[in-house]
Amino acid sequence: MHDFNLHAPEGANRKKRIVGRGQGSGRGTTAGKGNKGQKSRSGGKTYVGFEGGQMPLYRRLARRGFSNHPFKREFQTVNLDEIEKRYENGETVSVETLRTKGLVKGKRPIKVLGNGELTKKLTVTVKAFSNSAKEKIEKAGGMVSAAAKIAGQIAE
Repeated sequence: MHDFNLHAPEGANRKKRIVGRGQGSGRGTTAGKGNKGQKSRSGGKTYVGFEGGQMPLYRRLARRGFSNHPFKREFQTVNLDEIEKRYENGETVSVETLRTKGLVKGKRPIKVLGNGELTKKLTVTVKAFSNSAKEKIEKAGGMVSAAAKIAGQIAE
């Protein structure tokens, strides 16, 4: 046998089953669909959750309760260790500077989290802060101000 003599393994290629071509073919008359009924007809499909005409479960159960999903507030988060790496002493941390330095993108409001240590005196003006972030910024001699609407951020 040669290396270039490629072929499919035994049983990989099967003949297409042709149905509905007369009694003698073995797959005539009903074409393997059984006798009568919705599923034997062309286009005879049902929808997901169909229970044969019985009232489906999703319509029998009452819809109750409240979902907070439409009102959920999603923040982009920035940790203090990232701010420590990218900013110099005395700089202002704002939405614009965070975007230019590549720490955030998009229009969602920004929240500063207190992961990491801060040794530089920075002025931070973003939408929200964690308590630990606020303490660490003020401990390093910086200032914190939460802005209601800054450069494209949606006010809550």
